[in-house]
Amino acid sequence: MKSESFKREIGVFGLSANIINSVIGAGIFVLPAIVAEKLGPASILAYLFCGGLIACIMLCFAELGSKVTQSGGAYSYIEVAFGKYVGFLATNLFVLGVTVLACAAIANALADTLSYLLPIFTNKVFRTFFFLLLFLGLALLNIRGVKQGITLVKITTITKLVPLFLLIAWGGANVSWSNLEWEGIPSLSAIGQMSLVLFFAFQGAENSLSVGSEIKMPERTIPKAILIAFMIILGVYIGLQLISQGVLGKLLPDFKAAPLAEVANRIVGSRGITIMILAACVSMFGYLSGDVLNMPRVIFAAARDGVVPIKLLARVHSKFATPHFSIILFTGMCFILATWGEFKQLAILSSASILLIYLGVALALIKLRISGKSKPESFRIAGGYAIPLLTIATILWLLSNLSFNEKLGVVVFIFLLSIIYWSTIRFKKISIPQK
Repeated sequence: MKSESFKREIGVFGLSANIINSVIGAGIFVLPAIVAEKLGPASILAYLFCGGLIACIMLCFAELGSKVTQSGGAYSYIEVAFGKYVGFLATNLFVLGVTVLACAAIANALADTLSYLLPIFTNKVFRTFFFLLLFLGLALLNIRGVKQGITLVKITTITKLVPLFLLIAWGGANVSWSNLEWEGIPSLSAIGQMSLVLFFAFQGAENSLSVGSEIKMPERTIPKAILIAFMIILGVYIGLQLISQGVLGKLLPDFKAAPLAEVANRIVGSRGITIMILAACVSMFGYLSGDVLNMPRVIFAAARDGVVPIKLLARVHSKFATPHFSIILFTGMCFILATWGEFKQLAILSSASILLIYLGVALALIKLRISGKSKPESFRIAGGYAIPLLTIATILWLLSNLSFNEKLGVVVFIFLLSIIYWSTIRFKKISIPQK
């Protein structure tokens, strides 16, 4: 396994904070109403299901993180276990299947949230123009220099977390307990369909674990940080769902644009709406600006290294020293998908893509255990192969809830990536003279 010269300075607190910041993003500002539409007061079951699944997944990450301590997170784990082809699929599935779709979903969520105050955002033509300005503005800002991009990203976690904690604290006294009474137990199919949507709000921890070579004592730090972070995340999510359901009751699904803003309105009046709308918009815009800063550089590196056979994407702007063509490509794809789909649809496809990566992580854990390459001091999940096998079975069941067209889209996407990979390998063999 490749050695890297980074300093190991990230401890339990730093890694926990990084995971929380990566996971609690924009989705939770709109998802309570979407989940409640199908499950009502029993929505808590979808949260517990997603929480249980992500706990199993993160245990797999914890063990792999103590075995494979180089940077790269899930993609390094998968590549070490299965080689460059599967690593290529995982990397591109993340950049294109997860990140681009997630950005498009968040752009729609941002427009939906703004429509709560400005109904013109429900107009399709206006939304398209808004998406164009949004992604064009982010592209131009990031092309002009990394300093401008990183300054925009410095809108911190506190901006989005403080209003959420206050909403839970204030909302407890305004809950009508009759609104939380179950009318029956929902079907497994309904729980699966809503969990697939809700899982969008639980993804992101894999980004935090990409700094594997900079974590102190990873075999101990990673498991502790994951446990602490997801206890807080699950607590916040369940708290928000219970408060939303308890305050709005059966009306909750009627406020899909901004359910938390309506809850705040019922609790503290119009000021609450303004606070939650601003918090949601800042969180969503911050998410988008962060991805537009980071992900084009992944595309640039892939083109520079020949993984993506488009040399134009490896060019750097002569004046601003930024990967301008990669930025244009990334924001262009985000704009097209944002105008094509809606939040729920895009969130499902993004969740499906990240679930495939998580499936690869669980399989990688089994493969590396069988290979016997573990360090003696590395963390090991108790119970033998029970957790990774349970994770694999659960992910496959969850993916089975995709519609036929969604499944077909995923298969076609992987097929196209495979063609690109093997064509690139073939091209290199032809181009490089054999000794």
